Amino acid sequence: MSNLPTTPSSAAADLAANQAKARAPLLPRELSDDELAVFAAVSTRRDLDVGEIVFQHGEVGRCMYIIESGEIRLEFGDDLPDKLIGERTFFGELTLFIGNHARGATAIAATPATVHVVDHAAFEQLMLHEPRHLAHFMRRSFSYLVASEQQLIANQKRRNEDLLATLNSLHLTQSELAATERLVQTDELTNLCNRRGLYRFLKRVQEGPAMDSALGLLLVDLDQFKRINDHCGHAIGDQVLRAAGQEVLSAAAASDLPCRLGGDEFALLTYVANIEELEMRAAQIASAIRSLRFPSPNQHLRISVSIGGGMCALDQPWANWYSEADAALYDIKARGGDGWLILGSNASVNRPSASDSAACVAEQIRP
Repeated sequence: MSNLPTTPSSAAADLAANQAKARAPLLPRELSDDELAVFAAVSTRRDLDVGEIVFQHGEVGRCMYIIESGEIRLEFGDDLPDKLIGERTFFGELTLFIGNHARGATAIAATPATVHVVDHAAFEQLMLHEPRHLAHFMRRSFSYLVASEQQLIANQKRRNEDLLATLNSLHLTQSELAATERLVQTDELTNLCNRRGLYRFLKRVQEGPAMDSALGLLLVDLDQFKRINDHCGHAIGDQVLRAAGQEVLSAAAASDLPCRLGGDEFALLTYVANIEELEMRAAQIASAIRSLRFPSPNQHLRISVSIGGGMCALDQPWANWYSEADAALYDIKARGGDGWLILGSNASVNRPSASDSAACVAEQIRP
């Protein structure tokens, strides 16, 4: 079969298509036919198998690469996406421009590939013999590098902003957790530590370094509190508990732990120089609570406490400390309350007449 002659219109269409193809804009890192021919003339050809490494991130190089066929994957790391580049694309050119430059990515053959390797000597040769082509190539390359750096800076800025937002969120979460932990360890009514806070303090005492001072324990129990609560109401009872808790807190130093154990029982773990100082703390609390006064119609209400205490042997558990202080507390209760007793002390109980104290309370809460 003979070929049909080409009509003028089809020839014009072919020409227009070829011209359009010829005028198709190059990608930022893609070489034109002329540029590819110029570089190929001075380069070394290298065939690559799949997975073969061209260069590694951080490696100092002196060569630029141009892909003749196949594809190369650039792995940037630092959570940045990889980039897949193909035929006519050049990469690694920055080492030719500024000398011994550490590679910013790892280049790996994604498919069987052939690349042209352009070293520094070849590049110098082109600068002498092909200055026009090389000048055009360098202008495009620099424009791309500047745009890439600007994009990298923008991405890094966004990552830093995201990181800062994450850190702020973590700090907020940490603060919320710390606040929640404080709430869990705090008595809601008196704002003193509760038993959870006490146990955490005891753990720090056991695990921490030895202190120069000795540790003493005071157990503080309100006298006739059930009668106050029953006859004056829970609102007044809560007011009494808060006021008593504040006096226990006032007797504590910064390193001490005042806490509410539950109900009308408080405790003070306090660092003291000797047993005499522990007696002074007990006397301070008893006197301060005895002097509390309340607004009308409870202006005649008088509050007293019984306090038992002792020095804490650090080689013994909390249960032993509590048991000894509790024994002293109940000794005071048996004598009518409104006083203090420290085990191991020769001091007498410092309190007014128990009958006088009871009479004051009875007068206020009489049905």
